[in-house]
Amino acid sequence: MEVLKFDIVILGSGLAGMRAALQAAKASNGKARIAVISKLHAMRSHSVSAEGGISGVLYPGEHGDSVDLHAHDTVKGADYICDQDAVEVLVNHAPEEIKLFDHLGVPWNRDDKGKIVLRAFGGMSVPRTAFAADKTGFFMLSALYDSLLEFRNIEIFHEHIATSLVLEKDGFNAITAMDLSTGEMRAFVSNACIIATGGFARCYGFTTTAYSSTGDGICLAYEAGIPLKNMEFVQFHPTGLVPSGILITEAARGEGGYLRNSKGDRFMSKYAPHALELASRDVVSRAIVSEVEAGHGLRDEKYGDFDFVHLDLTHLGEEKLNERLPMIKEIAIKMIGVNPAEEMLPVRPAAHFTMGGIHTDIGGNAMWDTRRNVHGLWAAGECGCVSVHGANRLGSNSLSQCVIWGKITGNSAFQLSRRTGGRNVTTQLRKRFEREEGRISKLLESDGSVNPYDLRREMWGAMDRYVGAYRNAKMLGQGRKKISSLLHQFSNIYLKDRSRIFNTNFRDALEIRHMLALSSVVIECAINREESRGAHARREFPKRDDKRWMKHTLAYKAARGVKISYAPVAVTKWQPEERHY
Repeated sequence: MEVLKFDIVILGSGLAGMRAALQAAKASNGKARIAVISKLHAMRSHSVSAEGGISGVLYPGEHGDSVDLHAHDTVKGADYICDQDAVEVLVNHAPEEIKLFDHLGVPWNRDDKGKIVLRAFGGMSVPRTAFAADKTGFFMLSALYDSLLEFRNIEIFHEHIATSLVLEKDGFNAITAMDLSTGEMRAFVSNACIIATGGFARCYGFTTTAYSSTGDGICLAYEAGIPLKNMEFVQFHPTGLVPSGILITEAARGEGGYLRNSKGDRFMSKYAPHALELASRDVVSRAIVSEVEAGHGLRDEKYGDFDFVHLDLTHLGEEKLNERLPMIKEIAIKMIGVNPAEEMLPVRPAAHFTMGGIHTDIGGNAMWDTRRNVHGLWAAGECGCVSVHGANRLGSNSLSQCVIWGKITGNSAFQLSRRTGGRNVTTQLRKRFEREEGRISKLLESDGSVNPYDLRREMWGAMDRYVGAYRNAKMLGQGRKKISSLLHQFSNIYLKDRSRIFNTNFRDALEIRHMLALSSVVIECAINREESRGAHARREFPKRDDKRWMKHTLAYKAARGVKISYAPVAVTKWQPEERHY
């Protein structure tokens, strides 16, 4: 195994990972040696798919807006289980990050006077989402990638899939990864590492996320003994396009789109009489499910075996769609042959964002428990649970979280690397690398009787069926039994491709194992939390229970299954109240 030494290693190349790399490079005046490891080409990271925009109070006082109001909206949207000190970090730093990306060249939509336009998003009291049409993530990631290419001290390792996180003496030592282009194994050794690998919503079949959103970094941390926080909270976006699940951005409703049932009624008036289609995502998603269950959904064989409702954009007109939602129009025409200026779109809730992830403190430092940090290891973006989103993320807060904690962790990683210097590669560490290389070689030679793609298909079906927007003990129990069986079967898989060069069969098998492990954690945490809060809705426990459950769930890998523990929620200004939209 080739051993490479760096000052800072960043696993993941989305907005959080690239923002961390840029910050560390700038802080070191271009001197710190930084490795960015991506299992894709870096510009194919899932951040490129973010459509609607990034939140921030650019114009305090306009429409009565303030950072406190942004914080309150976020805390309320999170159903009060977010850490409010982390929320205050987000709302105070978001405006400067939007301005930074303006300087990096992101073409924000502007009015006739050159002012950045802000659009409305669900759960936000006033418009505070900056956007670049409906391609915001693409433009932000492109600006970061172009900026990173200017630094000679940053080396991007495209198409390297991480296989293990090596921790010793309570701290980070190395990442092992396979270069997919050659099949060679590499160890990236450093004193400082930032995991920024995104979420795991691809554990579900009907999802807005890319096939790459498999929670790799989260699973590697879990297997290394680091707890995962709040994994029961999986967000369902109300408007996944039927039948593919492709995201129809919340901006479509922010620009004035309506949700209609089979009768043509704007049914959100029953569920959120004030906010209507712009209630928080958990509220809107459950409203759609409730309409379908009440017999007010639609079904059309040309869209497959799905019940759905309609998203009506026809009244917005062709000109507005071309200006504000050009990609949505293009997607609808290309995928289902429907021009949204002329016909309504079939939509239903789709797994979208995972509020849970690697347990971190307010600075993004990974934690062993509620007191001890993992020396030299941080998590930023969707893979790290800081926790700023609590039980339900507000739309457009995700991009803010990614770049803010990318900056914070990039700074922290550089400061540590400057203090500690290079890491020695000990004999013991080399033996760890050798064992990992042997494990990977054995996996490449898998010749059992189980097709891993069958396991993935069955996992998708089980998660869609049993761990959706509404849950109950029976469903979760069935899901637990199914995922446990699939995990057991994984040990008997076979790989048709035994080669080393661009072995996507091997890569997919690694991802499937990661998703099965994380699915089991989601189910155990969902069974354990006996209340309804945000995205976690238990039918037999329909109310939020602050007396018993105003706490974060911590899930540890145990010899058998999952061990559950808890961490307190940081409350600074806003006491829990009943949510109304």
